[in-house]
Amino acid sequence: MGTRLTALEILARLVAFPTVSRESNLALVDWVEDYLAGHGIAARRVWNEGRSKAALYAQAGPAVPGGVVLSGHSDVVPVDGQPWTTDPWQLVERDGRLYGRGTTDMKGFDALAIWALVEAAEGGRLRRPLQLALSYDEELGCTGAPPMIAALRGDLPAAAAVIVGEPSMMRPVTAHKGGYAFHVHVRGHEVHSSRLPYGVSAVMEAARLVGWANAINAANAAAVPPPSAAGFDPPWTTLHVGRIEGGTAQNITARDCRMTFEIRVVPGEDPAEWEARLRAAAAGISAGMRRVHTDVGIAIDTFFRVPPLRPEADGAAEALVRRLGGDNGRHVVSYGTEAGQFQEAGYSAVVCGPGDIAQAHQPDEYLARSQFEAGQAFLRRLIDDLAR
Repeated sequence: MGTRLTALEILARLVAFPTVSRESNLALVDWVEDYLAGHGIAARRVWNEGRSKAALYAQAGPAVPGGVVLSGHSDVVPVDGQPWTTDPWQLVERDGRLYGRGTTDMKGFDALAIWALVEAAEGGRLRRPLQLALSYDEELGCTGAPPMIAALRGDLPAAAAVIVGEPSMMRPVTAHKGGYAFHVHVRGHEVHSSRLPYGVSAVMEAARLVGWANAINAANAAAVPPPSAAGFDPPWTTLHVGRIEGGTAQNITARDCRMTFEIRVVPGEDPAEWEARLRAAAAGISAGMRRVHTDVGIAIDTFFRVPPLRPEADGAAEALVRRLGGDNGRHVVSYGTEAGQFQEAGYSAVVCGPGDIAQAHQPDEYLARSQFEAGQAFLRRLIDDLAR
């Protein structure tokens, strides 16, 4: 048997891997796979298309239905340009805080889940299995989770519940918004800016689409939110342009403009309808552009789709987390997670993990030591529950 590490030692190992989404995560996956193997736990990989990244899943306990999946992601956001006062790739404990990139989002939970799997495997006392699912590219739109979920579902006994350990201060989150993102390319027609009526500025036409989004946001904010949106902040669907670039020079009508367009949809509203509204708005603007020149228009390509997490009637995952954690409040979040993808695949899912989302993606990201310990105590109770 290999050396058994504490949960904190595992966290230090994970933080040391700079698994920014633009880079490979294979060094981390190698380490996790080897560590689990050293404790008699076989892990399986699900590769990305270029085999530069991999998801990993594993199981401790008997191969029977009714277990629990602990779900996390291995990737983190960049640290470029952020004013860190510690090395982001070294775990530093100070004043009751665990500093390092990903401590909150979400290597803190990953470390606890790996610790719990090894803990659960010791002694062979489980009556229902504990499963681990560790994805990649969550920060790029949860694109690595679906093939992992499909492989997990086809290979291991069906679990009764999935706990996605995104930071929730260990409160059970039973609903979150869906996230849908698109690459938008506006193609115009170049002329000298002194001949503006005879050209089509891609930048100025893109601004029409941004203006449409602003108008929709204002209308949504002014409307009475549906019951399904109650508790969200804000309690309505939002439209957002995160990046925009285009144009050649100040005195040329822009031939190209590109932007990323995001829609965060509250549960209860149809994401397909919102996408249709976006495409209809773009089509209307394109029609006006073509009255000036034919070889122009707006193209929209889907970047990612992350389904919302919807409240479940008598959900097994929610009931489990409430029973073990003792929190009976109603909690929802506006950020997206892989929980909606697990739910879409037929699992009962809930979000519950250590840490505050306000610390995610920040310079000097930290996880409160008390939250890490609360997460570990929760997983101890989960192991005991699976052994009954």
